[in-house]
Formats: sequence, structure tokens, C-alpha cells
Amino acid sequence: MVVAIGASAGGLEAFTDLLSHLPPDTGMAFVLVQHLDPKHESMLTELISRSTRMPVLEVKHGMSIEPDHVYVIPPNTTMTIHDHTLRLTAREETRGLHMAVDYFMRSLAEVQGHNAIGVILSGSGTDGTLGLAEIQAQGGVTFAQDETTARHDGMPRSAIAAGCVDFVLPPSEIARELTRIASRPYIAPSGKDEAADLVPEQHVGLKTIFQLIRKSTGVDLTYYRHTTIRRRVQRRMIVHKMDTLPRYVKYLQKNPAEMKALYQDMLINVTSFFRNPSVFEALKGRVFAALLKKRPANSPIRIWAPGCSSGEETYSLAIALLESLGDKVSSLPLQIFGSDVSETSINKARNGLYPENIQSDVSPERLSRFFVKVEGGYRINKNVRDMCIFAQQNLLADPPFSQMDLICCRNLLIYLEAPLQKNVISLFHYALKPDGFLVLGGAESVGTLSNLFSLEDRANKIYARRFTAIRPAVAFALGRYPERIGPGTKPHLVARKEPSWSAAEAQKEFDRRLLQQFAPAAVFVDEGLEVVHSRGNVDRYLKLSSGRATLSILKMAREGLLLELRNAITRAKKDNVTVRREHVEVKTDHSVRDVSFEVIPLRVANAHEPYLMIVFEEAAAEREQRQGKRRVAPLRKGTSSKRLAKLEQQLAATTEYLHTVIEDQEATNEELQSANEEILSSNEELQSTNEELETAKEELQSTNEELSTVNDELRSRNHEIVHANNDLKNLLSSINVALVIVDRDLTIRRFTQEAQKVLGLITSDVGRPFDNINAGLNIPDLHQLVLQVVTDFTPVERDVHVRSGKRYTLRVLPYSTMDNKVDGAVITLAAESVREARLAGEAVLADHPADMMVVLDSDLRVKAATPSFCRAFQLGPGAVQNLSLHRLNHVFPDNPELQKVLHKAQQTGEAIAPFTVELRMDGETHRKFECRLEPITLEGGAKVITLSLHASFGQERSAQTGG
Repeated sequence: MVVAIGASAGGLEAFTDLLSHLPPDTGMAFVLVQHLDPKHESMLTELISRSTRMPVLEVKHGMSIEPDHVYVIPPNTTMTIHDHTLRLTAREETRGLHMAVDYFMRSLAEVQGHNAIGVILSGSGTDGTLGLAEIQAQGGVTFAQDETTARHDGMPRSAIAAGCVDFVLPPSEIARELTRIASRPYIAPSGKDEAADLVPEQHVGLKTIFQLIRKSTGVDLTYYRHTTIRRRVQRRMIVHKMDTLPRYVKYLQKNPAEMKALYQDMLINVTSFFRNPSVFEALKGRVFAALLKKRPANSPIRIWAPGCSSGEETYSLAIALLESLGDKVSSLPLQIFGSDVSETSINKARNGLYPENIQSDVSPERLSRFFVKVEGGYRINKNVRDMCIFAQQNLLADPPFSQMDLICCRNLLIYLEAPLQKNVISLFHYALKPDGFLVLGGAESVGTLSNLFSLEDRANKIYARRFTAIRPAVAFALGRYPERIGPGTKPHLVARKEPSWSAAEAQKEFDRRLLQQFAPAAVFVDEGLEVVHSRGNVDRYLKLSSGRATLSILKMAREGLLLELRNAITRAKKDNVTVRREHVEVKTDHSVRDVSFEVIPLRVANAHEPYLMIVFEEAAAEREQRQGKRRVAPLRKGTSSKRLAKLEQQLAATTEYLHTVIEDQEATNEELQSANEEILSSNEELQSTNEELETAKEELQSTNEELSTVNDELRSRNHEIVHANNDLKNLLSSINVALVIVDRDLTIRRFTQEAQKVLGLITSDVGRPFDNINAGLNIPDLHQLVLQVVTDFTPVERDVHVRSGKRYTLRVLPYSTMDNKVDGAVITLAAESVREARLAGEAVLADHPADMMVVLDSDLRVKAATPSFCRAFQLGPGAVQNLSLHRLNHVFPDNPELQKVLHKAQQTGEAIAPFTVELRMDGETHRKFECRLEPITLEGGAKVITLSLHASFGQERSAQTGG
């Protein structure tokens, strides 16, 4: 299994916390994808390696992935995975955020499937959200860091809000959960065929799950592909830490929320904008061009995207079509339908709001033209949203759309078994126009139904509808199938008897003729009084008004109908009752008709807004006249021509007044519309300015994240350098060897205090060439020796004399860096008498174990001390070794008389008669001691001085007691 871990600002701390809690033998491989400065060399690998016992490697192109290893993305690259190897490409994005986490996680989900795991840690922005969604869609498990523990919570918060996170935990708890998942037997690869037969217990469990989902949602998943269903169920079992299917089924029966979560998981509602860009290029170059040939101006282009999920595919089709049409957009009606069984996905599609991550899928030009930048992401602009219609539809049970020019259904058939695939392909053939096209996914085909479709583009799976003499039968209720037969058997269908095709076709023809001959004309209008559907010949009552095209029924009503129609609609909407009007005189082009109509309020299932159905009827005389049967209407008797003229005058005045009111209202509406257009124009300019500012903000945010990562690395490295410098300083000050470090051009870099004495160096010599220093060495070829070591990498050692006459051992060693490069030399001078002096001092003291004695070399450094001396002054046996006497100031205070006597013993080499010195016993208590100095010459010529201490009279017993 491969675990992809993504982070940005603050990610280093979260990385180390997570890895420090992981055991080194989980069997998983971990890939760290961090936002890094493209121009700065990363130290992330070195820093992380201190937090884990697993090998930590910076990724090289083509590097194979191995279990129990940690791989770190290098700077300025985009990483993918293919065939268990990591592939690197140069980073190409120049604007906005670099979505390196999304890019790798999507690749991992495609290659590893349900064996992929995604983790999002601290970081700002939204990178990683789409990647986690892809991993979850493939059956993998996803994690996000708890927002309260993240230094920057943008990336975790975005993923959690998108609903694509299974676990929200601190880094240490994520490590423990990963360890648990790695140890589960049902997640480890078994080596068995995923399509193997189910054992009876599993068959019963899955059958129960199908029944529960069908009862809860009305959707039958029995004939969805079983390998996919089992992976989704296993994923939910991992989330709830359950080992057996029967236990999960019991949990499912008691928790409706988990039922809903499992149902949404099985639908796999994940897609992206312009998925497989070559498909859309093929549509623009071949399909759309073919659809536009010889198309009437008033004939709309109709496109359907079944299984559209959250709408990215539908909007991508709309954008590609708009780009193809160019200037022809305004003259050609466009209707693009998106359908999906998930109501949640359809609501997201209608809203048209998507996260900032879509920048990796949508070009800057398309973002600027077809999207509006809003808080939290990008929204499809209103023109494109108005073009697309989304509907909740179960493709396997509900009737399809019809008369389609193009159906784009990608990666839906792969989740269905063969019998359902065959029925869906037949349904698409029914829904398409004779010259329509079908687009399928890369792993899909029409199978055995090649008689229905011809392959137009093999690479992009574009098919053209074939003409068939006999239309194939299509069952619109595809989801109603008998149960599977017996546990342990492979899935198959029981053959069912279909109704006769000829009888069904004949019934449809009977219904069509009946409606044409005898059904009254009727229209359906929505809440805004726009006509949404019509039946029969409504031309006698409605007509398209001149000017800007509109479907408002009040503007389409013929003369004489408007007043009564408006009043009837107002009352029907207000009282929610059916309103009937009779004997309304409607003027047509050549006659006046006596019309009756009814306005009937109604509600459509799954729609919140009310609709109205308006049914028109002609008077009997009108119908008979139209059918060639004339009759003379009897004259009305007892009517007064004067009264009739008055009523006609009042009616004309009322009608004229109403027309005036209507005209004034229309004029006001036009003025408001004009003002609204000006406001929209100003708003578009402000949006354009805002988009430019948002782009600059994104670039600054990206730079800030990268700088934050570099700053974390530098802070950690500076902390280590301070410790290293402190260690080096103490090391150099504590050794009694003359040591000089020079670089490749023999410039002095460092030296010890002993080198100052032996070679006469001073602090300002750092940075000066070594051969310009008067080192006091009788070595004429020293410069060539050092150059030879730097060039040949071969150490040099020889005995030398300094001008004072002392003998030293000179060693010149190559100065090696961490990457095994020689960058200078190390020169050391060790006095030959040092060891002899120490051994001689120890031999002298061995003869006086009870006395308080100290042996000093010629430089007044302590070579040895008796146990009595150490006990008396509370010193460790080796604490004073090689220390200068003046550094024992807690024992020997600053005493000019003692310094004078010691200097005299050095110069004359004579013993010094006893003298009194006041010393500190415990750092505070002062006691007087009688001291004696006696120089001794050793066999090799080296000289040492013994310092003997005796307590003064009256204090000897006290001193011995204190010792």
C-alpha cells in the first residue's frame, strides 16, 4: 500500500510528528508531497530522516517504490506514479497555486485503486481536496489533520468541508490508525481474483445490504458490479473498525446515517473538469462540426450527460460547445442536460460552485471567460448555468431524455454488469437522433450491440448512431430484476418475458392519433407565466409577439383573450382553484372565434414551484363550422340596441384603459431592465478587477507558503548549527594540541589556543594565507606538504623542531566534507614530551601516595596529581589532567607571589625553599599551606616541576580531616 501525505505551510512539524509515531515495519510506502520553493534547494529529506528509522529518500525520476521507505518530492517538480515507480516532470505552472498534492494523489488513485491512502496535513489553500476525493472514489481511505492541531488549517478544512475525509485526527493518531489498517487481513492483498465467488455468509450479507439500500433510497444496486460493491463495503468497514461483514450489516441496520454514507460511497460521485482533454478536442474538431452542418436555425442542439455527478462533465461539454460555436452562439438554441441518481450531486451541479483546485484542470483563459471568482472558489457564470439543466434521474429505472444530438456517458458502464450495460446501450440508441453521437469512457464499449453504433474515433471512444430498419426494444424500468439464484453461484440473470414489440408500437401510434384528433389544445406555464410545454394546435389562441422573443403567455395571447386570461390566472393562483371562462371572443388573422378555457393549478412531483395548465375549447358552432357543418344561430329577441351599444362602449373603454396600464407597466419594466443591464455591466467590470486581484493574491499566497516551508527548514538548520558551533568551540578549547584548519587555497579558517602559543598566531590571522604567517617552524617545504595533501588526499606525518628547540610530531590530514569532498587540510603539532611527562609524573607521585603533590610540565599544565590532593580539594581523579594551573582558580587564587615563584623555577631549574601559600579548600574556606617546588629532568630531556603541599602548624589535622 502507498500512503500519499500532502502538506504546505507548517507541514514539517506535522510530518515529523506523524513519522515519529510510525513503526518502521508497517509494510507501507510513504510519499511526502510538500509545497517547496522552486528556486531553493530543499533540506526536507535530511530534517525528516531524524524523526524515523525508515530510510528517507529524495525522489529521483524512475525510482521504484519499496515498503517501509519514505519518499520526499524534490523542489520545482510535479510527481506522478506509474507501475510502482515515481515519475518527475518539471513544474510548468506560472500563475496561481501549484497543486502538487492533487496531481500526485489523483495519479496514485488511478494506479493503486483501493490500496491508496491519502493524508492531508497542515497547509493553507485547498490543494489535496480533489486528490482525496479521487482516492475515496477508488475505495481508498482518507485522513485529514485535526484543524485544532494544524498550524495552518486551510488544506485540512477544505478537504473536510468537501466530505472526502474518513478520519479527522492529530498526526500521532493518524500514525496509529495507519498502523491498524496495515495489520488488517482484509486490507492486505490476498492474491485471489477479485471476482471470485462469494462464500454463503458474504452473499447473504451483501443481499441484505442491497435490500436495505433499496428500501431506504428506492435504488436497486443488485446488478452493480460486485467487485466495486465489495470494495466500497470494505472501505466502510475499515472506517468503522469492523472485521466481519455480518457485524457491519447489524451496524448498518441500526444507523440510518451510515446507510446514507454507504449509499453515497457506492454511487462514486467523483469527476473533474475536462477529464481526458483529448476527448473534448475530438468533440470540438469532429462531433460539433458534424452537428452544425445543414442544421436549421431554430433547431436546438441537445446534449445529455447521464451520471453527471456534481456537474463538471456537463459544464465542460457546455464550455467546449460554446468555444466551437464562436459567434454563432446567439443564433442557435442550446440545451444541455445533466442527470444523476444522487440528489446531493445534482444540487451541487445546479449551484455551480467549485473549489480553487479546478485551476489545475481549467486553463486561465477558461477561468476568466466562463467562471466568476467568489469566496471559497469559482462559480460557473450565469450564461453557462442557464444553458445547462440538471435533473435527478435513475438511468436504470426512469425514462430517458429523447431526440439527443450527443450523449456523453463516461465511466458509468464499468460499474454495471453485462446485462445492464446492454440495456443501457439500447436506451442510448433510442434517445439519440438518427445522426447522433455517443461518447463512452476509455474502458467502455458498446459490446455486442455494434449493429446499433459505428465506431468513429477509437482513441476517444466516440460512436455514431446507426440506422436500423427495426427499432430495438427498450425497457425503461431497467432496475426491476429478479433476485440472483443461490449463494455461491456466479451472478446471472433469469430470462424474463418482454411484451411484444409490435403491440407496444401499435399502442403508441393509437395514443398519438387519439391525442391529435380529439384532445383539446393546452399549455403548461410555470410560476413566472412562461410556457414550458404545449399540446395540440394552440396557434388559434397564442402567437409569438414581435420584438424580443418571449414565451410569456400574457404576451403571446391573441387579441380579445388577454383580459379574461389574466383575470382567470390571477384567481387560480390566489385561490388555488380551477377557473373557467366561456364565450370569450378571440380575434385571429381572418375571423373571430368563440372560445372557452380553463385554468387549472397543479404541482409536479419533486418540484417546489407551482404550475398552471390552461385548456382551450372552441364553442360547438365553431367546431361544426370548422368541420363543414353550418347552421344559423337564432336571433336574440328582446335585446335593446341602445343598451348593447352602451355596453360595447364601456367594454371598449375598459379594454383601452387596461391596455394603457399594461403599456405603462411594460415601459417601466423596460426601464428597470435597462438599469439592471447597466448595473450588471458595472458588476462585470468590478468582477474583472477582482479576478486580477485574486490572481495576485494567489501568487503571493503560493510564494508565502513556499517561503514558510523554507523558513521552517532554515530555523531547524540554524538550531543545529548553533549546537554544532558550541560543541566545536568547547572541543577546540579543551584540547592541548596545536591545530590549524586551512581551506583549499591554504587560507586559515580555525586554530586552537595551543596553536597560538606554538605558532605565534593571533585572532586576526583567520582568513590570511598560512604561508604568510611566521609560524616559527623549521620546515622549509611546509607549504608544499599541505598542497600535496589537498591534491593527493594522502596524510603526511613527520617529526619537526620549532625555533624554541622543542620537538613536535607534525601531521597534515585532508579536510573532508559530508559529501566526501576534500576542501582543505588539518595541521596538528603534538609535543613528543607530553606522554613522557605524564608517565614520569605518575611515577614520581607513586613514591608519595599520602602526600599532596602535583606534577606540572614546562607550560605549567597539570600532568598528574596524588589522590590526597584530589580528596583535599574535592576534585575528581581525572578532572585536573592537562589543565593549566591558572585555570584551577577555585583552588589556587590569583597570587602574585606564587606566580613569581613558579616563573623562577621555570627559568632557573632550581628547587625553591618552602614558602607559604593561602589556598581555597572548598571554593570558599581559605587555609595556609607550606609549598615546595622541585624541577626534575626526565630521561628524554623533558622537564617537569613537582609542587608539594603541607598544611601549616595548627591546621594539619584539620586539613587531613577535610581530605
